[in-house]
Amino acid sequence: MIKRISTDKAPAAIGPYSQALDTGNMLFISGQIPINPATGTMPETVEEQAKQVLTNITNILDKAGLTMANVVKTSVFLADLNDFAVVNEVYASFFAEPYPARSCVQVAAIPKGAKVEIETIAVK
Repeated sequence: MIKRISTDKAPAAIGPYSQALDTGNMLFISGQIPINPATGTMPETVEEQAKQVLTNITNILDKAGLTMANVVKTSVFLADLNDFAVVNEVYASFFAEPYPARSCVQVAAIPKGAKVEIETIAVK
């Protein structure tokens, strides 16, 4: 049975999708953008945006009873691939070895004009 996971400690979905879906042994987290759920604002710098995105992901994982250690795959979307090093540094501070498998690509645009978006798959 698929269970929807939702928390007010991450931004609400801005379209017809769920924050996350729990399939029993896996959790699929929709792409998170750097909106602070308490204020509805987005930080300016890509470093702060990456921190907010990963904090949002951490909060969704927590709601599902998981941690960043359960994450096995991420997809990172950047508005500018020149931000890779900065985002990579922030990303590394949220994970420990063995790091999740990951892809990282530059995209034409991210919702709300964000500079970074990350989607996540975790296992129980």
